[in-house]
Amino acid sequence: MTDDMADVVREFLGESRENLDQIDLDLVALENSPEDGSIVARIFRAIHTVKGTCGFLGFTRLEAVSHAGENVLSALRDEEIAPTPMMTTVLLAMVDVIRGLLTQIETTGEEGQGDYSVLIEQLTMLYRGGTPALGSDAAPAPATAAPEPPAAAPEPTPVAAPLPPVAAPTPAAPPLLSPAAAPAHEAAPAAESPAGETSIRVDVALLDKLMNLVGELVLARNQILQLTGRTGDATVISATQALNLITSELQEGVMKTRMQPIGNIWNKFPRVVRDLARSCDKRVELVMEGESTELDKTLIEAIKDPLTHLVRNAVDHGIELPDRRVAAGKPAQGRLLLRAFHEGGQVNIEVTDDGAGLDAERIRDKAIERGLLTVDQAARMTEREMFRLIFLPGFSTAPKITNVSGRGVGMDVVRTNIERIGGTIDLQGTKGAGTTIKIKIPLTLAIIPALVVASGDNRYAIPQASLLELIRLEGEEAVTAVEMLYGTPVYRLRGKLLPLVYLGDALGQPAPAGLGDPAGGDPPREPEVHIVVLRADDRQFGLVVESVHDTEEIVVKPLGKHLKGVPVFAGATIMGDGKVALILDVLGLAKRSRVIAESQERARLDHAVAVATVDGDDQQTMLLFRSPDDGRMAIPLSRVARLEEFPRTMLERVGHELLVQYRGEIMPVVELASLVPERRTAPRAAATPATPAPDDTGPVQVVVFSHDGAHIGLVVEQILDIVEDSLANPRPPGRPGVLGAVVIAGRVTELLDVEAVLRRAQPGAAWAEASAAAAADELATREAGHGA
Repeated sequence: MTDDMADVVREFLGESRENLDQIDLDLVALENSPEDGSIVARIFRAIHTVKGTCGFLGFTRLEAVSHAGENVLSALRDEEIAPTPMMTTVLLAMVDVIRGLLTQIETTGEEGQGDYSVLIEQLTMLYRGGTPALGSDAAPAPATAAPEPPAAAPEPTPVAAPLPPVAAPTPAAPPLLSPAAAPAHEAAPAAESPAGETSIRVDVALLDKLMNLVGELVLARNQILQLTGRTGDATVISATQALNLITSELQEGVMKTRMQPIGNIWNKFPRVVRDLARSCDKRVELVMEGESTELDKTLIEAIKDPLTHLVRNAVDHGIELPDRRVAAGKPAQGRLLLRAFHEGGQVNIEVTDDGAGLDAERIRDKAIERGLLTVDQAARMTEREMFRLIFLPGFSTAPKITNVSGRGVGMDVVRTNIERIGGTIDLQGTKGAGTTIKIKIPLTLAIIPALVVASGDNRYAIPQASLLELIRLEGEEAVTAVEMLYGTPVYRLRGKLLPLVYLGDALGQPAPAGLGDPAGGDPPREPEVHIVVLRADDRQFGLVVESVHDTEEIVVKPLGKHLKGVPVFAGATIMGDGKVALILDVLGLAKRSRVIAESQERARLDHAVAVATVDGDDQQTMLLFRSPDDGRMAIPLSRVARLEEFPRTMLERVGHELLVQYRGEIMPVVELASLVPERRTAPRAAATPATPAPDDTGPVQVVVFSHDGAHIGLVVEQILDIVEDSLANPRPPGRPGVLGAVVIAGRVTELLDVEAVLRRAQPGAAWAEASAAAAADELATREAGHGA
């Protein structure tokens, strides 16, 4: 085969597989909506494309199978026959056979010697309006294995033998459609061809190479930024800022080329759910939300198998049989929901069913029966901890082993694969009401934002996806705020006990002088303590470090063989000064430090935390700050990117806008006093932004928001605290720029309208507001003059 011909075959294989994936979805959709003729037309065009191309390439067996299927779809499109579940089953079997033939062609370059006369016979009978027998002996071959030659390999001619009767149907049927006689049916795909010209196929290896090169460019950019900060040359600084901007845009562009919608792996689930439900005698409706949610291709491949297992498990192990559902007061048809969305720089995936749910008592009894727990340990465990036993190797509550579940070798593998890519998995359920499995994974593993911290002479990077907040204890508070509870150092954070882990101790480094020995029960004696609050496996803990540097985007490099077995490291990166920094595995660090452990001490600590915690369904974490009129205001912490302090001299006024140079960009700044009218003066007095006093050089506190790839700053009077409280029973707003008022931490607090801040920061917004105010004042003056 020539190189040109090999390229044609490669294109044919890729295009045909895409068509088959779409046909799978459409056939399942057609079974649910048999009156939708557009679905039939779409399936017909796809199979016609496969048949026409394989005829040109000389794949006779592939052409024979697709031709027989095309005949059925042609009669279905012309409403000569009606769709039935049996027809869907045979057509899906045809798709499996075609997919197996494509795999055979890709592997060997040939179709093999398989005999598909049984399948062609069944398709021919459907075309003529008959009902084929689908016994176990006559069932079409699945696509799990490539076709193999029979004992006596027949010649290619017998395979095409069933076609003459198909090509010459009864007089009542219209003549068969041939490639040369189908201009009307080809018009539809031809009209869609311009849309296809906007995309091209690119080899994945090339994208990986581009990603590696961009990663090296980001490392070089970080080094140049660090070096430029030590010089005062305005020309060099300007060129560095331009390089920083271009590199960031290039990085974003290349990462977008690797991003794929999660719908690419969800497309096969309707077929999986349909086939599995039929084999289990169940009725299941699959609902998918957020198919367009994008994540990196490497992560798409990594979560494909875990998601497939969860879906199969939900159908076989979660949703009940129709008669049991009806007896329980539920609809006979079960519902399986797949939902994906972006939140907090991560991709959230939820698999929810309305089946039998989770029985904590049954799980406990199984765990005791298998020796995984003692009776005393089980009595101390919460319901949530009981549910998480499902992820243990070898654990299963299935009453019998099936070909889908029951062996206890699935959920532990799912959890391992999710955690391997830096994700977390959680499970919630109620007996009789269903189960929800929540998965959180990063958007990409190549370039991630991270917080750089130091311990001893070494620097470490912490992925920002696991970071919740930073705490600095100074003076007397650094000595008294850390308490010892059952031998574990804890810090009381907003009424909750936060277990502490000392980074140096966890890594086996000697504690610096003055820091104390946390393992020996001595609280730290350092006048300044830095606590990095992290989340691991849905649990919070504080990591005590010697110093906190800054956040920056790091390029993740794999660890060498000698470090792969260390559970506290997830990779390495090269810093701006050329030195290597290890990336901490937050989950591994928590496990090594026994923050996540099933032990008696942990149970007692959890009990103490539970006593100190007031549960609430509507709890939210809010950032509190003081307003210009000595009141209190709050915004959701999830909307905040960073908290900064600037010398007031750094704020520059350009026209009617207040700006500051921030991280290589010009960031607009909004003063809270100009956004929210002061309650004790006339609102008009605050219409024009106030200019900072020229002799005031003290620091200003700025809340930084991230919006549409840019940063926006809000100058506040004073940042007070970060609290978690209920936002129930809000009072309507009493002035512009405020969403309402609630009680937070025992005091009435106004909720700032963040969208108003973002609108105010738009170019020209301050000028428009000032002009409108001036026009209103002039109009009022004229009216007063006329009245006089």
